[in-house]
Amino acid sequence: MERPADHPPIRSAKIGVLLVNLGTPNSPEPGSVRLYLKEFLSDPRVVEIPQLVWQPILRGIILTTRPKKSAHAYKQVWTDEGSPLAAITARQAKALAGSWGEGVIVDHAMRYGKPAISEKIDALKARGCDRILLAPLYPQYCAATTATANDEAYRHLRHLRWQPAVRTLPPYHNDPAYIAALAQNLEQGLAALDFAPQAILASFHGMPERTLELGDPYHCHCQKTARLLSEATGRPLRITFQSRFGRAKWLTPATDTTLEALPGEGVTRVALIAPGFSADCLETLEELAIRGKESFLAAGGTHFAYLPCLNDSADGIDMLRRIVGRELEGWLPTS
Repeated sequence: MERPADHPPIRSAKIGVLLVNLGTPNSPEPGSVRLYLKEFLSDPRVVEIPQLVWQPILRGIILTTRPKKSAHAYKQVWTDEGSPLAAITARQAKALAGSWGEGVIVDHAMRYGKPAISEKIDALKARGCDRILLAPLYPQYCAATTATANDEAYRHLRHLRWQPAVRTLPPYHNDPAYIAALAQNLEQGLAALDFAPQAILASFHGMPERTLELGDPYHCHCQKTARLLSEATGRPLRITFQSRFGRAKWLTPATDTTLEALPGEGVTRVALIAPGFSADCLETLEELAIRGKESFLAAGGTHFAYLPCLNDSADGIDMLRRIVGRELEGWLPTS
């Protein structure tokens, strides 16, 4: 029986790995930032307020005032490759390419903005992938990050007649490979400093305290990551939470108020890490490395260092290769 002329040929099956991170505006300009924030802050997993109440607030004062301020922040960290988050995630995907042979295609997407998850799922299918591993690069699970990335993929899959088989990367907050990579990164970063920190802060992205009360494991995952990292290095860590937004009560202690209070406690030399971020971004490079440093020095601190995330470092890529490879077991051909 001949194949109808308008049907594409069936290709040899391949496996897709789609790295997913939060997202970024297309440019550091207010208009672009406004479009990004509108998409991001309209996600009911991100802002858990009834949309009838929230949307007038969002479309009113927030999208009127915040884009200009955020655009200024983005301009301070923007690179020739674009947003640091997008550029680093692309490099991570490129570094992983070929790790499992020609039959595994690695790509990346953003939950908000471009490249879109739906677009990349379609691209992987077009290249012959009948199995796809969705890999949200969030070590600690949170409904506002991991779950919404998976939601977006599932939403698109609903419209496909021929769906690929799908797996999702679980949180890896306590994975030995992740802790070992963090420990190596921390030790290398500290060894390169010209001062000895009196305190090391582990700053995680904040979440409303209500998420913990509703059963989200994020806070517990952050605590465990910091405890395991402290045990692995023998160094005490002070856990803080950053990026508060709105009037709700957020997880504490807050990174900004902690930095401002430390000099008053006699701590004038600080190093800061962000173990909850798989790639440096606005929240680490501008909020921590720039504004955090400014507020700490203004409060009487003398030495401040922000140590970069794992990014596409050799240790970071080796860690991703190990945890992604583990999830591909059973799909990869046996040797």
